[in-house]
Amino acid sequence: MIIVLTPEQTVSDEHGILRQLFEAGLERFHIRKYWLKDAEMKQYLDAVDPVYRQRLVLHSHYHLAKDYGINRLHFREEDRLENRHTDYQNDYSLSTSVHDIVAFNGLGKEWQYAFLSPMYPSISKQGYGTAHTTLSMLAQKEHAHAQLIGLGGIDASNCSEVLLRGADGIALLGSVWQAEDPVHAFREIQESCATSRAKKQDK
Repeated sequence: MIIVLTPEQTVSDEHGILRQLFEAGLERFHIRKYWLKDAEMKQYLDAVDPVYRQRLVLHSHYHLAKDYGINRLHFREEDRLENRHTDYQNDYSLSTSVHDIVAFNGLGKEWQYAFLSPMYPSISKQGYGTAHTTLSMLAQKEHAHAQLIGLGGIDASNCSEVLLRGADGIALLGSVWQAEDPVHAFREIQESCATSRAKKQDK
């Protein structure tokens, strides 16, 4: 699975690029825009073609999910630890974030997948991941239910390594949105992932 998260800042023609990403096969798009007011979030969601709303994941504004036919919600680590997800777990597919493999292996069955970060030094957040990364932790993955999604510093040059080491998917941010051509960058990563899957099947 390949996931893309919303850019840190507004990107010119963001929705046009998003549509092209969906058309290229993007499976999940995480909307991480906590700072938007309700009216602004509604405008953002209104601009997404309804045919793709099943692929959207909300990081906030959960009360809008039902009206927009969105059935996937993401909870930050601190929100998970405070059990803020419990009111939603029977009606939505849930994902969360972790920063070490022990936390991932200890997740309950209500979580469909979790981001483990940073795999590499971050592209979008300068300095994040320079002192500590989580790539080596993949060998300790033991969770029988949740999928592990690698996040942080992943691009076309290293995404294969993340998958071959045991991640079930990858999440992208800076490698897509900071590229001169985001759609082309996504396609390159997509092709590299396809090669990794073929290598896994050959083993």
